[in-house]
Amino acid sequence: MVTLTSTGDFSKLTGFFNRCLEAVNLGILDKYGRIGVEALAAATPVDTGRTAQSWEYKIKHTATGASLEFWNYNVNDGVPIALILQYGHGTGTGGWVEGRDYINPALRPVFDGILNDVWKEISK
Repeated sequence: MVTLTSTGDFSKLTGFFNRCLEAVNLGILDKYGRIGVEALAAATPVDTGRTAQSWEYKIKHTATGASLEFWNYNVNDGVPIALILQYGHGTGTGGWVEGRDYINPALRPVFDGILNDVWKEISK
């Protein structure tokens, strides 16, 4: 027979998670949302500039945390222009326009910044 006994509580773990939530509540996601929109606008290939100017961010809070989402609202005939610039698209004459990966490189420093700032907050 195996018997396990435990003493103590989860106060350190709970404190850790509360510090994580406080870091999010301190505006880190808002700060990086604005930085991300600027980075995406600067990195977006420009023809008319409409797609570059159409970036926004949303912070969604749930019972288990929060998320930062980036949205582009330039849609033409139901087609999200930012995505066809990223991944490519077919032409009306059977050709193909190759995409250009501009979203991932623009957001990589943003995500690294979030990670560093949150880690600083929870490591206090």
